[in-house]
Amino acid sequence: MKESYVDVINIRRMVFSEIARLAYEDGDLTKLGDSTYALLPGERATYRESIFRERAVVGERLRLALGLDVRSAANMGPIEEGIDKINLDYRVYEPPLVNVIPFACEACPTKTVWVTNNCRKCLAHPCTNVCPTNAVSIEKNAAFIHQDKCIKCGKCISACPYAAITQYERPCAAGCGVNAIGSDELGRAKIFHDKCVSCGRCIQECPFGAIADKSEIYQLIKSIQSGKEVYGIIAPSFVGQFGALTSPSQVVEAIKELGITEVVEVSLGADITTVNEAKEFIEEVPEHRPYMGTSCCSSWSSMVKKFYPDQYQYISDSSSPMVYAAQYVKRNNPDALVVFIGPCISKKLEALEENVAEYVDFVITFEELMGMFIAKDIEPSEIQVDEEIQDASVTGRGYAIATGVASAVEAMIKELDPDKKIEIESANGLHDCVKLMKQAKAGKKNGCLIEGMACEGGCIGGPGTLTSLPRARKSVTKFSNESIYKTPSENDKIQSKK
Repeated sequence: MKESYVDVINIRRMVFSEIARLAYEDGDLTKLGDSTYALLPGERATYRESIFRERAVVGERLRLALGLDVRSAANMGPIEEGIDKINLDYRVYEPPLVNVIPFACEACPTKTVWVTNNCRKCLAHPCTNVCPTNAVSIEKNAAFIHQDKCIKCGKCISACPYAAITQYERPCAAGCGVNAIGSDELGRAKIFHDKCVSCGRCIQECPFGAIADKSEIYQLIKSIQSGKEVYGIIAPSFVGQFGALTSPSQVVEAIKELGITEVVEVSLGADITTVNEAKEFIEEVPEHRPYMGTSCCSSWSSMVKKFYPDQYQYISDSSSPMVYAAQYVKRNNPDALVVFIGPCISKKLEALEENVAEYVDFVITFEELMGMFIAKDIEPSEIQVDEEIQDASVTGRGYAIATGVASAVEAMIKELDPDKKIEIESANGLHDCVKLMKQAKAGKKNGCLIEGMACEGGCIGGPGTLTSLPRARKSVTKFSNESIYKTPSENDKIQSKK
């Protein structure tokens, strides 16, 4: 979520904390409608033109946070409709994961070239002279672009001496790297789920807060309340997400105060991934595969599988760090439930895969975790802790930052086989991932280890994060360097897996 989208962030946070509160207090979900009045009291609207529309939108957000389907104005019913399907202490999921709340969407214009009021109607009118389709004409007061003729080539934008012509696009569509955003019959954003890879960029980019994903925090809390033993595995990007004055150890203790038994760094799983992918590269490239793509980012893997199915065989067979960390917990605690806590919403879908579901029982984001902290009135920075976390190596913790995965695997390859030749290519942000895959398919990246990260900056730029990229990068780097293990080969916790 962009830090400048303060109002949208506040709405999301208060919804997550309200659902967490209802779960912890065993609230009556048949009275869910009361929560819309508790969150938005009075008669004056704060965020939109009408308090009635505000409450309707928040009502749908509450439903999504419970795991229920979003409705349109055409099929609205009681807000608690379908509650019996989700009032459970285990994961429930009905697709799709990412949803547009129709009546929250402002039907932003699609990609458009537009003349602003800075036009001087100059004598030279270069905008008309350079237009290849005669889409620009000079009208009474200014230049005018005929949208039915415009091909959005941008030549008029470059030619205008007053910078009076601009091009804009609806933010959600502009942010989507796989063109999965279209329009419905009313011009509102519509997600093509056959293309969507659940990277969550559209959620981050929408300035109206009209797009949201389904959550599992209610069912997670219910499982904790029922007395089940729940272990947390926390992604490498958690460092710095809960305040500059909050240490990693304090975050872990805060999570335990929510009722979670123990917390393990997913970076431990990253160490296992590093070893496995290094061995895989040494054995497979280039003899059996022209190149190898990393496996840790589920949106990246999903993109390759959907759009480049013939290239999917070249993505590493190794499991993601989330899976390896969950397996580590289950090996030592077979009856425990595991919740992955991270920056990513696509992990919610990865956790449903047949070979993953038995290890990962819930997935929540840092943003959803913050809602749980608020509901329980927990301030991590105030918790007294003495013990330091030491689950993973320097390079394993570095997975959170773009190029961190490839760097870790490269270092391990050099350790295992110093004579092995290796070239690194990396892409972060789905747009760049698509470009890189086009080049790989064309045979231009043979012999390479390719790192794909769907989020810009790496996992620290995920849709479920709470802080800026520079702050997160600095915090993760510092924490990484504090590890007692320099490489995965020094990590005694994974020796049995090597």
